[in-house]
Amino acid sequence: MSKMKSDCQIMVFRPTMEEFKDFSRYIQYMESQGAHRAGIAKVVPPKEWSPRQGSYDNIDNFVIPAPISQVVTGRKGLYTQYNIQKKPMTVKEFRRLTNSVRFEPPFHESYEELERMYWKNLSFNPPIYGADISGSLYDKDVSVWNVAKLNTLLDIIEMDSGVKIEGVNTAYLYFGMWKTTFAWHTEDMDLYSINYVHFGAPKSWYAVAPEHGKRLERLAAGFFPNSKSNCSAFLRHKMTLLSPSILRQYGIPVNKITQEAGEFIITFPYGYHAGFNHGFNCAESTNFASQRWIDYGKIAGRCTCRTDTVSIDMDIFVQIFQPDQYEAWQENRAEVKLTYVETPPVPDLSKSYPDWRERVFQHRKATDNLWRLKNHKPPSKSPTKLKISESCASKSLPKSPSKEKK
Repeated sequence: MSKMKSDCQIMVFRPTMEEFKDFSRYIQYMESQGAHRAGIAKVVPPKEWSPRQGSYDNIDNFVIPAPISQVVTGRKGLYTQYNIQKKPMTVKEFRRLTNSVRFEPPFHESYEELERMYWKNLSFNPPIYGADISGSLYDKDVSVWNVAKLNTLLDIIEMDSGVKIEGVNTAYLYFGMWKTTFAWHTEDMDLYSINYVHFGAPKSWYAVAPEHGKRLERLAAGFFPNSKSNCSAFLRHKMTLLSPSILRQYGIPVNKITQEAGEFIITFPYGYHAGFNHGFNCAESTNFASQRWIDYGKIAGRCTCRTDTVSIDMDIFVQIFQPDQYEAWQENRAEVKLTYVETPPVPDLSKSYPDWRERVFQHRKATDNLWRLKNHKPPSKSPTKLKISESCASKSLPKSPSKEKK
């Protein structure tokens, strides 16, 4: 296992197949090495692993239902991005478009040169992004690092309530072209995210460490006061772009890394990130959770100006995994103090630990027994229900455009 080790720098991990088998345990290992401090990390999977047996040649007729034209306005490192929905097209049609003279990537000899071209031409010739498409390109029998079924704490939402929040606890596909962009944001509810590039051109990422997240928010609010006055969590709209040079000018450290086809990017709770695609590619992503996320979810800021805002009631997570804090949480939503530079303990990757689902089972069992003692009736067969905000109450909720985990 090797990694680039530097304080608050983006780390790269190369697990063996044995280490790779347990997704949640390996995320815990990455955090024990300090990977979370940078906000994102790269994982290069072992050579013997593959998300599918066949090629990707059979997806040409796959429909991109709502591609978006990304119109960017602004200058001198400060930009606002608007997404304009276009008519549906197939992947074959989209690929042809990306290779046209209008949208093909410029000749470049290095990623640094292409990056300079990106910022120089950001507000010209709006690219088209095939974003937020429900689905997966993994083979269904792939059980290791399958973006569509990661088996993490976030599965509690569907287990206990049957609710699917598209792109949050289900997989999304993204078909990119040169200059398609994901603006500065953290994940919904400050969750983790995973992004895998199935094929095609690389994807460039920028990241600001969680310990500098509040500074980024204050800087963005100063440059975009109208957006801030309309919504305190306006960065969740994924419309705001600040160049790395602007961030560094105001003393905010920013790191960058390039994700190649066949590589994963993990984003950590409250890790701000942004980036762009180098050309035609396809990525798959979703959110996930761990016990370390719970404190982040308890204080995550929500957008208050949109009806499709993702908001998860944290009660059941606190009740199951932080029972000693539950009473205070119920009474006053007690303030949580986060230590962004914490270093979790190193897990023993060779040992087997009880699955988080066992904690859920024990919680249900205890809840049913308590109910029976109080009511002197047989326990209900219905599982404890997770409280979901009204905006998430439907069985399948569409996400607002361009949610990439990017």
